Amino acid sequence: MTYENVKKEPLIRVAKRPELSSKKAILVRLLSVVAALILGGLLVLALGHNPIAVYGDIIKGSLLTPTALKSTVKIAVPLLGAALAIAPAFKMKFWNCGAEGQITVGAIVATYFALFHVDDMPPVLLFTTAFIGAALAGGLWGLIPAFFKARWGTNETLFTLMLNYIAIGFVKYLRIGPWMDKGQMFPKIPMFDKAARLPEVFGVHIGWIIVLALVFSIYIYMTRTKHGYEIAVVGESVSTARYSGMNVAKVIMRTMFLSGAIAGIVGWMMVCGTNYTLSDTTANGYGFTAIVVAWLSKLNPFTMVIISAFLAVLQKGSNTIQTNFGIPASASDVLTGLILLCMLGSEFFINYRFVFRKKTVGGDD
Repeated sequence: MTYENVKKEPLIRVAKRPELSSKKAILVRLLSVVAALILGGLLVLALGHNPIAVYGDIIKGSLLTPTALKSTVKIAVPLLGAALAIAPAFKMKFWNCGAEGQITVGAIVATYFALFHVDDMPPVLLFTTAFIGAALAGGLWGLIPAFFKARWGTNETLFTLMLNYIAIGFVKYLRIGPWMDKGQMFPKIPMFDKAARLPEVFGVHIGWIIVLALVFSIYIYMTRTKHGYEIAVVGESVSTARYSGMNVAKVIMRTMFLSGAIAGIVGWMMVCGTNYTLSDTTANGYGFTAIVVAWLSKLNPFTMVIISAFLAVLQKGSNTIQTNFGIPASASDVLTGLILLCMLGSEFFINYRFVFRKKTVGGDD
């Protein structure tokens, strides 16, 4: 290697790592958790608190009392649902960043039935109609960027992101306009009648049963069906899919309709099972956090259950330590962010490695 070539070669470069064994991959992930706890502990020490006590309070405040456990499950359910929603699209390498908007439009339709048809329908029919309406609304909202992508090759990331703001803007219009609660000083949409609220099983609304059913359904759909195979082929290579005779545009639109429909169902759960009203923040960031869940789980629905539960514990526990230790909300968010950063970093080191430029003697290797 000549001196000129050495100068052109970077000091450090990133290279694809040969596939690690499952044991080594698990070890890297465990080490990332240890690193996260250490970094988080240093942050807690800097704030003047005992890291062990704070971590213990996170566990206690999220899992060790019936009320805390129910609250944690209520956080995990929509997060898992949103992750399942984007999984088929991500498998197809259609980067659906619009789950927030799809959740919101599903919630809008569910709210319409809950507010204006609660006296016209028995509860079972009301819930079923709102469920179907929310799924259709979310699916059609997801179909918009899919159509433009299939027809004109538009950038789905930007398109889906912008649709989020349109959906939220429509909620604001409803909140200060036709659906505003006239009996309130602050403009808000009325709370739902008890007849329009989802029944509970073990203290949590029945949405958790639906989401668990979706875990099995999405796994079977993506791994055992013709549609799932087509999604995988389109994700690997659009040219190969076309060469094999697949209608790529149809696959894109069908998959995004499914993705949006599941997100719409999450919106139905949020308004009818958790919030009992519609607001600008109904989606609550679940659509974006779901991207982290999907990434860490490698689109495996069963792994998503574990990751969603872990993030729900962090979120509920961070709320607890704010109260019990007086830790600012910003600091608890940083603590959560450090843990997520280490978890995401582990996936990088599993797939890639740093290569350093070799030293040369006399201008040659």
